[in-house]
Amino acid sequence: MNILLTAAQIGSLEVPNRIVMPAMTTRTADEEGYVTDDTIAYYLARAQGGVGLITVEMASPEKVGRHRRREVGLYDDRFLPGLTRLVDEIHRAGSTASIQLGHGGGHTRLDICGETPIAPSAIPHPVYETTFETIVPEEMTKAQIAVTIAAHAAAAVRARKAGFDCVEIHAAHGYLISQFHAPFENRRTDAYGGSLENRARFGLEVLRAVKAAVPGMPVVYRLSVEDFFPGGLPFDEGRQIALWAADAGADALHVTAGHYRSLPSAQVVLPPMTFPDATFLDFAAAVKKMIRVPVIAVGRLGDPAVATQAVAAGKTDFVALGRTLIADPQWVAKLRRGEPVRRCLACNTCINEMRGGARIGCVVNGAAGRETMFVDRRPPRGERIAVIGAGPAGLTYASLVAAGNEVTVFEKDARAGGAFRYAGKAPLFQEVAASEASFERYIGDLVAACTRNGVKFRFECDVADQPDVLAPFDRLVIATGARYRLGLGTIATNLLDWGAARSRPFSQLFSAPMFRDWFYYKGRRATAGHFRQFAKPGQIVTVIGDAVRAGKSKEAIASAFEAALLPCAPSQ
Repeated sequence: MNILLTAAQIGSLEVPNRIVMPAMTTRTADEEGYVTDDTIAYYLARAQGGVGLITVEMASPEKVGRHRRREVGLYDDRFLPGLTRLVDEIHRAGSTASIQLGHGGGHTRLDICGETPIAPSAIPHPVYETTFETIVPEEMTKAQIAVTIAAHAAAAVRARKAGFDCVEIHAAHGYLISQFHAPFENRRTDAYGGSLENRARFGLEVLRAVKAAVPGMPVVYRLSVEDFFPGGLPFDEGRQIALWAADAGADALHVTAGHYRSLPSAQVVLPPMTFPDATFLDFAAAVKKMIRVPVIAVGRLGDPAVATQAVAAGKTDFVALGRTLIADPQWVAKLRRGEPVRRCLACNTCINEMRGGARIGCVVNGAAGRETMFVDRRPPRGERIAVIGAGPAGLTYASLVAAGNEVTVFEKDARAGGAFRYAGKAPLFQEVAASEASFERYIGDLVAACTRNGVKFRFECDVADQPDVLAPFDRLVIATGARYRLGLGTIATNLLDWGAARSRPFSQLFSAPMFRDWFYYKGRRATAGHFRQFAKPGQIVTVIGDAVRAGKSKEAIASAFEAALLPCAPSQ
């Protein structure tokens, strides 16, 4: 058996496998913070996919620490019924459940939490929550520190009442405890500032208070061991805090890195596609050598082979998969069955759009954040389906309807991917530097998943030249994408193929918002009209992706999910 699928302990809790879902804000709660049906459906999808330990998103122990709108509430007993229902569903699906006690500290605003933010020191904090604003929080008095520590303990008790198996204390990424750790953000001259021992004191007192409040309940300590900016926490100090946390009673250390002040940007907190696999694994491995409690590693571990090797080599005991499980809730189940997974692009669209106010979503998973919409899935059955175009929308559709149908994908080029491959050759994809390897891996595994499930491919077959090949099919799915106007497509794609788009001055041009708007949207036109003429009487015609309207990859792939799985999805 793959070592990732073996059970392991965190304190008194037996986790059925080594896969942890880390906390990521979803905005599926309502404005007050109550759990909704959408919240439950989101987490349930990952539990049903086989995740060992589900960590529900950051929930502040007191109202002043709420860092985002529609954040799950934990600071009052009125939230207990919804949280209890959520835990019950996670347990029913076979997963264990945790919730993260995370206080925003100075990284929130009055208009978000309803109170004046508090922090170790009254220094400016840049806060992006739908809009950008720099705020100066109030410096915490010793009395306020005591109140906040007690609030963490009370929140842990509340979590136990709701049925959670463990709790996680958030001491990472520039939130309150992490702010105490960083000399740049902690200018105090009392027992909570100055030396490393003093800067670590607040977080360790929170840990001890939580352990005392919920005896026997496992407590995970999530710690940024390297902040990546001058005045942040350096790794030699982060490693020492990890040792102290283990000595103070942490039942596991969740080792991460990065801070919203990180350089060159805060994107390092969620390493984007140009970063290597297992970005922070060496940090976890170094901490593991020093302590006896289990270690959870995180950061670009979504490749099953990389994750397996990380645990097999003894570098970590668990792997946390955040964006990976947004992209493919069935990651663990597919690992168990030996199937290819749907790869996360590491494009950070999920987190960047969420910061902008949107609910959690995903470029490659059109159901993410919309799970309730897909509860009553009714894909076609017993049909012969021709998918015209092997871009991401066509491949996604084929993968979703492969079971129970005879599916053939027609592609005029010699390989799959279509225009999506060119996205990796541009300087930027969404808001991060692009990497060809990320797109190649995603397309490759999507083709492999299709092939494993019986989808046939006919490459170098242009149905416009051979329309008779479509005659035997019951349904034609037009996924032919969009074409450039005025014949400019060849020029644009040649620049990308030659690598010119990443050299000056073209890199500046291809990165400019106005040019990108033209290049991806306005400069292209939909192609569905050209292919509709090949449909025979009685054939069902479904149009998806850019063949309907030139737009973003996320919307194109989402349309494939809707067309494949929703019983009432209209044929375009």
